[in-house]
Amino acid sequence: MKNVIETTNVTKVYGAKGIVSTALEHIDLTVREGEFVGIMGPSGSGKSTLLNLLATIDQSTSGDIRIDGTDILGMSEKQLSTFRREKIGFIFQDYNLLDTLTVKENIWLPLALSRTPIGEMERRVDEIADKFGIRGILDKYPTQLSGGQKQRTAASRAIIARPRLILADEPTGALDSKSATDLLDSLQGLNRQDKATILMVTHDAYAASYCTRVLFLKDGRLFTELVKGDATRQAFFKKVLDVLNVFGGGVNDVI
Repeated sequence: MKNVIETTNVTKVYGAKGIVSTALEHIDLTVREGEFVGIMGPSGSGKSTLLNLLATIDQSTSGDIRIDGTDILGMSEKQLSTFRREKIGFIFQDYNLLDTLTVKENIWLPLALSRTPIGEMERRVDEIADKFGIRGILDKYPTQLSGGQKQRTAASRAIIARPRLILADEPTGALDSKSATDLLDSLQGLNRQDKATILMVTHDAYAASYCTRVLFLKDGRLFTELVKGDATRQAFFKKVLDVLNVFGGGVNDVI
């Protein structure tokens, strides 16, 4: 299968004139098509920085980053904007929905920006509404929704343009346990049935147990990784907890 993410010797340094902080150091990472990869680590480990670099929101200090075979470091801001819209879907903890638009209008916004015909937009919304169980709320506004409904709407918006890569930043962080499970079940189904490639930053071992592979960062470096393989989700959950304990704390300490 094709590599969707390839990073080589990626380093990110903040600051100047002798006062610097190294957020990431010599990161080599490959994510193949159809993987569901989690990123975990203590606060300050660099996981959010890494996600921002892959999202093209920030630029690395050195190293190479390729997404879907494209070198993103040499792009202009205009090129990056187009690339994000066409290749990357984002799911944020704070949803980033527009309150003046209905659920349906929020979902099809990426397609509207790319001037997709209305008939195709309607067809794709209908398809996604069934995947995420939101058909009954398409005409509602974000202020009328629960947290779980907002996050499923945000996830639907992230995938409607059929991006090569879905980036999720703590997508369950603001959800109750049932809503979190519903969202994770939907993402897992998307990964298994549609072969979607997903990279998810999370502090939650339960969320990470849905992944096919989990990477652990520590002090800006890749510390270790776990591969789920044939393990059950419950067994994989225990393995994730075991690694988190190596960091010196339980699941609630590793944020």
